[in-house]
Amino acid sequence: MSNLILLFLCLFLGVFLKWIKLLPENSHLVLNSFVLNISLSALSLFYIPKIEISSELLYPVAVAWLNIALSGLLFSWLGNRLGWSRQVTGAVILCAGFGNTSFVGIPLIQAFYGDRGLKTVMLVDQPGSFVAISTVGIAIAAHYAGGKSSKQEILKKILIFPPFLAFCLSVFLNIFNIEIFAALDEVFSKLGATTVPLALVSVGSQLKLERPGIYSKPLAAGLIFKLLIFPLAVFILYFLVLKQSGEAIEISILEAAMAPMITAAIIASTQGLAPKLCNLFIGIGIPLSLLTVFLWHLFISSF
Repeated sequence: MSNLILLFLCLFLGVFLKWIKLLPENSHLVLNSFVLNISLSALSLFYIPKIEISSELLYPVAVAWLNIALSGLLFSWLGNRLGWSRQVTGAVILCAGFGNTSFVGIPLIQAFYGDRGLKTVMLVDQPGSFVAISTVGIAIAAHYAGGKSSKQEILKKILIFPPFLAFCLSVFLNIFNIEIFAALDEVFSKLGATTVPLALVSVGSQLKLERPGIYSKPLAAGLIFKLLIFPLAVFILYFLVLKQSGEAIEISILEAAMAPMITAAIIASTQGLAPKLCNLFIGIGIPLSLLTVFLWHLFISSF
């Protein structure tokens, strides 16, 4: 219960502080930077060295890659069929193709499963969402914007990104069974604990409700896919076809149902891919996902 209270309280604080102008303009950029570079890195270093490596880890990691693959296939076809512009098609592919597995995913999963669920979240987020957005995501944005990103540029962005470096170090510590001494491990735990409140305040401060206007159809199509169709596809594949079960599988399905990723929307907007549509995906998608993810949790808990 305390985790749910924290979730809604911090989200409300972000909205309220922005409304009364106690948060400076673009303060979310500072919060985002701290969460992405410090908090998430600390979470990786705290949780991943303690994970038991097995073939089951592939299921959480695969979620992000399945998401962008299905989104790309569906909306490149649908955009062409419905006569969407390249900019709109690219925006929908990116916003529907990447889930908010950290900023929204971590608070929700922590509320449902406690701290133990964060190990699975780190697998979905780091080798899954982050690597996918840093490679395939950037390439898609460049393609639909009419530009190009070289392999060297993409590789450089990955290699110098602190969460990726922390992830690699965490995997190294795990593989060679190297224990972090207790005091430093506690520091990582406390830094990682800042993820939820700061991420939610940031999300709340960015929420903007606008009229969809000409973007109502691509917005509806993208959100229906992201919040309903894709998690259903993951549920059918993992639970019914592959006969997998357990907490890690449940969390993987819930992470598949998360709202559109803020980073993906930012990348699309900066490339000129229908910026207003990208803002709508975030402004409407995140509040709506709080309801749909809760319903998904009730659904999978019944099996």
